[in-house]
Amino acid sequence: MGKIALMVSREEMLYQAHNILQEKKYEISEIRVVQTRDTIVEARQSIANGASIIIARGLQASLIKQYTDIPVVEIALTAQEMALLVVKAKQIVKKPKPVIAVVGFKNMFCDMSYFDTLYDIELRTYYSANSSGLRDAALRAVEEKADLIIGGDTVVEVATEAHIPSLFLSTTEDSLKTAFAMAESMNYAMGVEKKNAAQMETLLDYSYSGVIKLDAEGLITAVNPLMEDILGCKEEELTGKRITDVFGDLGEDAVYQVLSEGEEYSSFMDANRTSLFGVLAPILIENRVDGAILTCHKMKRRQSVEVESQKKRRSKGLVALGKFQDILQKSKAMQECVHTAKLYSLSEKPVMIIGEPGSETRLIAQSIHNSSLRNDGPFMDISCCGLTAESQMELIFADKGAAVQVKGGSLFIEDVDQLTMDNQYRLYQLIRYKRRSGKDASQPVHSDVRVMVSTGTSLECMMSRGEFRKDLYYLLNGLVVSVPPIRSREEDLRQKITDCIKEGCERYSRYHVLTNGAWKILMDYEWKGNLLQIESFCERLILTSSRRSIDEIAVNRLLRELYPEHEDFCQEDSSPPEKRFREELQFPSESQNYTTISESREAQKIINALKKAGGDRLKAAAELGISKTTLWRWMKKFEITEV
Repeated sequence: MGKIALMVSREEMLYQAHNILQEKKYEISEIRVVQTRDTIVEARQSIANGASIIIARGLQASLIKQYTDIPVVEIALTAQEMALLVVKAKQIVKKPKPVIAVVGFKNMFCDMSYFDTLYDIELRTYYSANSSGLRDAALRAVEEKADLIIGGDTVVEVATEAHIPSLFLSTTEDSLKTAFAMAESMNYAMGVEKKNAAQMETLLDYSYSGVIKLDAEGLITAVNPLMEDILGCKEEELTGKRITDVFGDLGEDAVYQVLSEGEEYSSFMDANRTSLFGVLAPILIENRVDGAILTCHKMKRRQSVEVESQKKRRSKGLVALGKFQDILQKSKAMQECVHTAKLYSLSEKPVMIIGEPGSETRLIAQSIHNSSLRNDGPFMDISCCGLTAESQMELIFADKGAAVQVKGGSLFIEDVDQLTMDNQYRLYQLIRYKRRSGKDASQPVHSDVRVMVSTGTSLECMMSRGEFRKDLYYLLNGLVVSVPPIRSREEDLRQKITDCIKEGCERYSRYHVLTNGAWKILMDYEWKGNLLQIESFCERLILTSSRRSIDEIAVNRLLRELYPEHEDFCQEDSSPPEKRFREELQFPSESQNYTTISESREAQKIINALKKAGGDRLKAAAELGISKTTLWRWMKKFEITEV
């Protein structure tokens, strides 16, 4: 426990303090009478003698708080003490309803809201925010014709100079007892805090895990030595930094989940070439989040593979290039998908990745491998689609098959639903018992490999039809990652299209922009081929666009050309009925078949008008006797972009 010092300005308060200490045992280590002008010097001397809390009053307390860093307990007058002063003041003034001024710091006084009514006086309060304003407050009381002024030494001095009666803010033992009790409570709390801090420091220093303490804003406040070693930075370099700036794998959403909602978050992370499993847990005080603790455990690596072996794998292409940070995940749905995959990377069990063609299934499998304990081992992905039973067996389970080549690593089998029943059994044996069997099932061979699979078909439906083994289904259906299609991830879809257009323009030294109409069509389209379809479409769009501004006409035409099975990709803007357009253009009213632009007499008439006007749409519209808006609508209908 720390030491408590009492500083008072008058001898009478010193006697009161001694009386209290004789009656009750308070841990007051030092008591002294101090002149106000010597307050700062005396306070610093008490601090040098070991004082951790100082009890003072009025101007002295204000000066100590202003010029030192030590906690100060201020002596505040009780209601009973103020009542005694008011009664004494009335006796001195001897007039009905006297004006009594109280001058000082607000926290020196009790609540005096009803004193006017209770004591038949006009009570005026003049509070000062700092020591320099105390004299000015007293002078205001003099100017406003107070009959008597109550205050400390400075206030009494001003009143005396103005020849106005005054009373010193004398206290009884009650206010001192209250201050002593408050100081002891504060001293106890400080002791507990120091004890907790020491325990926390010991816990941090001797923990076998890397630990970071955060405040309620997500800023680092403490780092233990093991975490310093993990990150390669000293605590002073990390203190004050935002946790997401140190751990890129911890997104803002995760930190918000912990600090705002009080929910725990765990994830696999990489830092300074070290693989970690981190748990970010909130610090709750009375159901309020006051910060968080990040605990990180180093992941044990499997036995390292020799450099030469790694070179051989790279030459054979048995390397997973994808990492979680390569995955487009601006959308909440994809962030949750990636978070799940990160957790599964900690396991050795098989993972089933469900996703549509062209989605990130392979990239997720590569990322899981690179974040797993097997990341030093080989990685191979194969597809079962279109292979005979014999070919599947040779590709995966034979002596030179994939299960042998990726020993100690990961095998990703795409289209696992295409496996024959015999090969499904072989896969079950490989996953369940780490046993590989070729044609001769009686001679299984140990094979250390982690299996991941993907499918675009419901294995449950296949199982119910007897087309997929039940034991394999339940083995695979534990750690499941469902990849949401790009059309359901608006933020990711927009970013993907933006990136593809930008990359295409840079690759071919072009400059193109999409109109709002073009964006609407692209964002509304289903993209059943997901990322692959978007990439190939944008490549074609950039290569074939003749105008810098790519509008909905160009986008719609290319979609119909590439994917003819889907015709109505967008809805045209609202416009007057077609009959009205025909009348405006003076076209025949009979029904016509607009299968191609060349077969449309109406379209040809528009083209001729545009040619005659040199491409000026306003002049062409005037030539046709219609408005420019109507001309634009018909150009859009017939997909006329230039002449």
